[in-house]
Amino acid sequence: MTFNDLGLNKLLLKAIKEQGYENPTPIQEQAIPVILKRKDILAGAQTGTGKTAGFTLPMLELLLRSKENHKGKRHIKALILAPTRELAAQVEESVRLYAKHTDYTSTVIFGGVKINPQLVALRRGVDIVVATPGRLLDHISQKSIDLSHVDFLILDEADRMLDMGFVNDIKKVIAALPANRQTLLFSATYSNDIKKLSNQFLKSPTLIEVARTNASSEIVQQAIYHVDKSRKRELLTHLIKEGDWKQVLVFTRTKHGANRLSGQLETDGITSAAIHGNKSQNARTKSLADFKAGKIRVLVATDIAARGIDIDQLPHVVNYELPNVSEDYVHRIGRTGRAGNKGEAISLVCVDEDEFLAGIEKLIKKDIPKVWLKGFKPDPSIKAEPINMGGNRGARNKPRGGGSRNGGGNRNGGRNGGRR
Repeated sequence: MTFNDLGLNKLLLKAIKEQGYENPTPIQEQAIPVILKRKDILAGAQTGTGKTAGFTLPMLELLLRSKENHKGKRHIKALILAPTRELAAQVEESVRLYAKHTDYTSTVIFGGVKINPQLVALRRGVDIVVATPGRLLDHISQKSIDLSHVDFLILDEADRMLDMGFVNDIKKVIAALPANRQTLLFSATYSNDIKKLSNQFLKSPTLIEVARTNASSEIVQQAIYHVDKSRKRELLTHLIKEGDWKQVLVFTRTKHGANRLSGQLETDGITSAAIHGNKSQNARTKSLADFKAGKIRVLVATDIAARGIDIDQLPHVVNYELPNVSEDYVHRIGRTGRAGNKGEAISLVCVDEDEFLAGIEKLIKKDIPKVWLKGFKPDPSIKAEPINMGGNRGARNKPRGGGSRNGGGNRNGGRNGGRR
């Protein structure tokens, strides 16, 4: 199948061709025809499957078919909610790329930046808004945004928004929208909370799933390197230098850990930057741009900050510390092996993290290959110690949707990520 077979407007096909795409991905092939029939969808798609174009293209197609007269003030016709600033900015960039030959306009709304430019854009009038929930609620409370004409609501990475404690914010936003709208919900994983949300806000949705629930990417080569905690930094430096890795995304559990590791890598002669929620938006944007441009070799990130990182040919992801929530492992390694490219995901695991590893392997339903590198074999006399989570959500490694969640802590982390 080609994009020509999907019944898209020639203006959109021109933009698609300029991006170098000829054939739709599975999620695009399945979702676009259903969306064009004006049906709600609940789509399960891992990162890197082309889901952004999967909802952006049919949304723009339906707007073009509506032939709305733009001689008067523009009204917001489509609202896309995203969990983080980086993802919101990235989605809005995609909207602009695909809408470039149309007269439809878009803007992005998130915290961490001054609100005045957003107010100016909204007063001028736009067709499509991409937003994080926290800052959007600020605009709703200030009555600086009119959502009464919204025809399309898209919840991107809904599982992450729920995990960050945005569920009540999402409900408040939806309460400000017309009941007669089309709603598209995209989630990398399915949980009881996602199913509950879809039951509340979607009308007889079509279920679309292009990957096994909670599946780890099949084209990502995974490996576990067993090593003592005190030697993880030494091993990471060894792997980067010996492998001559040019672009590596490294995950830590905490913001402090990201800062510390980034500084240590610089000391080892490896250009690096840290990206997390305590960094200013400008600093995060610059670090990500430098990483994509190859100005720095290593980007050290926390889970939330990395959510908007989309690099088609990112070759290496390293879990410097395993996540305490099993599903986060799937999200992390999904940063590589995108758009059909091969990727490598390496995890540096000390004895303290054996329980986390067991939970991950249970979730993905397979054993990850183990490596004991000569010169870095762990000391068998070292016993496991409890891991200090540094204030991170969740104390145990278990799938989301089961048991209770620390709603207060999640909500604070989520709102900070969206607003500030």
